[in-house]
This record gives sequence, C-alpha cells and structure tokens, in this order.
Amino acid sequence: MEYIKNGGDILLKTPDLDLDETLDCGQAFRWERIGSGSDCTYRGFMLNTPLTVSAEKDYFRFHDTDEETFQKVWIPYFDLETDYTEIKERLSEDGTLAKACAYAGGIRLLRQDSWEALCSFIISQNNNIPRIKGIIGRLCDMYSGFPGFEQMKGIVPDDLAPLRAGFRAKYITDCIEKLNSGKIVIDEVKKLPVDEARKILMTIKGVGPKVADCALLYGMYRIDCVPMDVWMKRVMEQFYPEGFPEFVLPYAGIAQQYLFHYMRTEISK
Repeated sequence: MEYIKNGGDILLKTPDLDLDETLDCGQAFRWERIGSGSDCTYRGFMLNTPLTVSAEKDYFRFHDTDEETFQKVWIPYFDLETDYTEIKERLSEDGTLAKACAYAGGIRLLRQDSWEALCSFIISQNNNIPRIKGIIGRLCDMYSGFPGFEQMKGIVPDDLAPLRAGFRAKYITDCIEKLNSGKIVIDEVKKLPVDEARKILMTIKGVGPKVADCALLYGMYRIDCVPMDVWMKRVMEQFYPEGFPEFVLPYAGIAQQYLFHYMRTEISK
C-alpha cells in the first residue's frame, strides 16, 4: 500500500482491491454507486464518517479526505494493512478456492463498527439489499446519522414504526436493551472464543447463527467465522462436504467472501 496527498484528496495505490466487488457484495449496506459503466465511484459511510472514493486508472482517489482520517478510519476499514496477495496464495492451494480467488480477487473484508454491523445484520434478516438499505437510511434520517445504541436507550418497537422494519423492530429494541443494560458488552464479546461469542450474541431476540456470525466477521474481524446463507450452504455441499481443509480455517471468513461471490455470480449462471 502506498498513498500520497493530492490537494484535498488522498491517492492510494494498492493491490487486491476492487470497489464493486468489495462495496457491493452484501457485507455493508451504506454504500451507493455513483454513475454507471467503467466510471467507478462510491459514496458512503463508516458509522458517521462520510467518504466518496473512486477507482481511477492507476490509483484510488479518496475525495476530500485528510491524512489523519485516512489513517485512522479508512486504512483499517478497507483492511489495507493486510496482505491479501499472501492470503489468496495460501487459499489457492485448494482448487476451488484458486478459481474463486482468481474470479473475484479484489474483495476485501470491510472492518466495520461492531454496533453498526450487529444492528445492520439484524435488519438484514429475511430481507433484500434495497430494503435493508432503505431501513438503515430511514434510521439514519431519524437520528441525523447512524445512532449509537446509547442514543436509542429506552425505545420500544412502536418508536421504530417510521423505519418500516416490520418484525425486526422488536429484535432491534431487544438488542439495544441488552447492550445498554450491560447484559452484552461488545468489547468483551470480541475477545471471547468464537463459539462463546456466538452463543452470547444469540441471546438477542431473533439473532440466529448466521446473523451472529455476520456480526462477528464484519463487525469484530473474527475471520474464522463463516456465515451460512443459502449460497454458502451450496458451496459447502458441493465442494466441501467434510468442511474446509485445515489450512483454510484461520482465514475461513475471507475464503467465504471469495466463494460466496463466485457461487452467486459465476457457478450459478
């Protein structure tokens, strides 16, 4: 990774990053593509820090971004200090993963805020991406930004009626109650063995294994977690009926990103 300041922008050179593959693959819901065709620009947020980022010929342009924000927010968020070339080389010892990495090698894991990821994936249940984005957008409109769970203390499902979140409202309010009461402490959950962390998150009403694993992978960087949706179940049944090879397990969550995209957009054609 290399970057330079260019006026009010940051110009980044890095391998293994594709904005479409990373920002539009279902791991985050607050990014919108601007324009169409080969011009690739996205506008979005990490919690309440905004960003417009473009893929240009030789670099990525982080528009109107000072160096301090780039270092503190965007380098961690895009996981830019992780060597994805090395990870893909390791994963590619497996034939199926070699094809998946070659097909969508620009996917990076977005290291999201833990609470935002947990809330977003609670909202994602039995939902499609446009509707998920709509509910999260209305939540941000209600609070003039993505609210902390502390801001939402004491709310009841009826208070969330403007979100049109349906049955998910009671799940959101149960999560908020557990976080504000200290029944669940996110910073402690991050440090626990993954099975124990998953079990604690599943005490939240409506949170099953998939949502818990999404919160752990995308919000707590537990890259040994593999959220199991319909696409990943097909991957495992077709290619890994006895589970991943041992050498994949430390990077299983990252492997899942490549395999999910490969199965959903290429194999299933």
